[in-house]
Amino acid sequence: MKLLFDENLSPRLVAALADLFPESAHVDRLSLGGEPDPVIWEYAKRHGYVLVSKDSDFHERSLLYGHPPKVVWIRRGNCSVRHIEMILRNRAADIERLKVDDELTYLILL
Repeated sequence: MKLLFDENLSPRLVAALADLFPESAHVDRLSLGGEPDPVIWEYAKRHGYVLVSKDSDFHERSLLYGHPPKVVWIRRGNCSVRHIEMILRNRAADIERLKVDDELTYLILL
């Protein structure tokens, strides 16, 4: 499964989670840092990514437009990269279910 991490998340998550999500990427590494949300949305859609963000913007977009792409919204304030990594590791099965279940559009992680 391919996750696309938004710029509000650390690029270090790509390497930290490579064992679970080996084809993941970060917007900065794809030269999408600073691009407006519609550009990132279309890129994720075109390339089969699940978007991961701490902003509500992509969640709201998923409510308006449905999927693809699917969205993981991490609803946490400031916390360490390790903490975000552990959240994603602990919910890997839910993220996988999101990817394969056509009824699901987004996943909110608290």
